[in-house]
Amino acid sequence: MVPFTPFRVTLFLLLASPAAAQELENIADNSFLIEEAYNQEAGVVQHISNFVRDEAGDSWVYVFTQEWPLGGMRHQLSYTVPLVSPEGFGTGLGDILLNYRYQAVGDGEGALYVAPRLSLSLPTGSEENGRGSGSVGIQGNLPVSYEVNNALVVHSNTGFVLDGESGALDARLGASGIVRVRPCFNVLLETVWGSDEDVVLLNPGVRWAIDAGSLQIVPGLAYTIALTSAASDAFFLYLSLEHPFSR
Repeated sequence: MVPFTPFRVTLFLLLASPAAAQELENIADNSFLIEEAYNQEAGVVQHISNFVRDEAGDSWVYVFTQEWPLGGMRHQLSYTVPLVSPEGFGTGLGDILLNYRYQAVGDGEGALYVAPRLSLSLPTGSEENGRGSGSVGIQGNLPVSYEVNNALVVHSNTGFVLDGESGALDARLGASGIVRVRPCFNVLLETVWGSDEDVVLLNPGVRWAIDAGSLQIVPGLAYTIALTSAASDAFFLYLSLEHPFSR
């Protein structure tokens, strides 16, 4: 078994938080490590790409997530496919996630949103080469989003990752604050903690929106700071494409 390297810790924290989406007046659906509590609106699909490369440039991971509403905002299905390149082990597929989210609180009008998620992790990545867990797993997360005022939105995540083979249960906690400098330009500060290896990450970044007709493009970038020795600093790039698939 490959040891749980700092790069693998960062990878599994990233995969523990598939993005969420909803088209609001402001950018409100494009966090990086934190999951926002907004499901997709009816008839709108989102394609999300994350790319993380450690500071030394020897390891990287690309994660693609696609989100679809089931009829409306209440129910949402998505899948997450990672491409992983740990140092010295080559590039290959990681563990794929199949995700379901339920919009328990929030309808596009109020300040509070809650959308619990349950995910099935498939062992499609090689454990031997550091690209997967080696077993089926279950993930759960409870994202809560609250709009304090027009300029500030805060988010919290409480989650777990359950290994189906060993029964090991790891906890995930996260929080973020997003300052709307302009409706189309936001400054983010995220922090994430994972119980495995006691990893703590701080993720300051920016995101902005470009509207091209019915297509909304949201690029973003951040620098991930490891506050414990269990993880490594990394460069973080983000891109979201969101558009209607029905009228």
